[in-house]
This record gives sequence, structure tokens and C-alpha cells, in this order.
Amino acid sequence: MEQIIASKEKWSREVTEHSDALDLEANVFEWHDPKKIAASLKRSAEHSKRRKAEPYQSAMSMLNFYVNRAGSNLPAERKRVLEQAKDELRKAFHREES
Repeated sequence: MEQIIASKEKWSREVTEHSDALDLEANVFEWHDPKKIAASLKRSAEHSKRRKAEPYQSAMSMLNFYVNRAGSNLPAERKRVLEQAKDELRKAFHREES
């Protein structure tokens, strides 16, 4: 069982660090400023030539992927910052909040 969990962790880390769709700045999901996280994801999505969806969807998908993969291991403060980054990403792309 530990081997399965370890391989899932490696898989999700690999996807986050080496996405085929976006070139992310180093440790972007560990930053403390939601506006900077959103701005970085927006830049990455807009500059990517490999993404399959529109920039907003690609950026939001990567952020959701990270939050979902971290799951219950994500500290409350980190989750709060990342949820705020989602709101900032919506604002940056002129989308309404859900």
C-alpha cells in the first residue's frame, strides 16, 4: 500500500512540475500571495503553445489539480491561499466568481 501511495505522490509531483500544457514557475503553489500565484498561472497559460484549452481553463485546471492532489494533506492556511488564488485568477481573466 505504501508503494502505491508513494507512486501517486511522485506522479502528481511530476505532473505539477513538468506539465505538458504549462511551464510553471518554480514552487508557484507554495507562494503566500494569491495575486502573484494567479498572475503567474495566467502568464504561463497565455504563453503556452502546448495547451489544449483556452488560457483561463488551463490555468484554473492546473490550480485545481494541485489542490485536489494535495487533498487532506494540505494545511488549512495553504488551502485558503490557493482558494483565494482561484478568485484572483477569475478576476485576472474577467470571469465571475462562482
